Amino acid sequence: MSESRIRRLTPVLDIALDEERKAAGMLGDCQRQLDDAQARLRDLEFYCKEYQNGWTQRGQQGVGRDWLLNYQRFLAQMQTAIDQQHQTVVWHQQSLGKAREVWRQRYQRLEAMRKLIERYQQEARVRADKQEQKLLDELSQRAFDRNRNNP
Repeated sequence: MSESRIRRLTPVLDIALDEERKAAGMLGDCQRQLDDAQARLRDLEFYCKEYQNGWTQRGQQGVGRDWLLNYQRFLAQMQTAIDQQHQTVVWHQQSLGKAREVWRQRYQRLEAMRKLIERYQQEARVRADKQEQKLLDELSQRAFDRNRNNP
């Protein structure tokens, strides 16, 4: 009985394993995308600070109106890019959280299937051990009866 249940569950276990592996792959992809987005944000912030430091040095030498307007426009564009990249990071963090939850569910399902199959295998072993013990008891009894009847 347990053997047939195990055979029927084997394809389901294979599917659960495949789904867990796909979810783990998606989780890894999401983590890499988040890492990339965070690196781009750090780069933008670094470049913006470097540009602001350049402004301090240049400002000490004196600047014209056009240069100042261009500087302010560029700085505003940089801040917009930083804000957008920050939103991208937040989106990737949320995506990673969702992927982690999907993986966790798939992993729990896989482990539940493994435990169920393990329980069925244990039941089959117990049943087989009982049958073997019953057979040995019968053989021992027959041998005892034969020896008693044939002195």
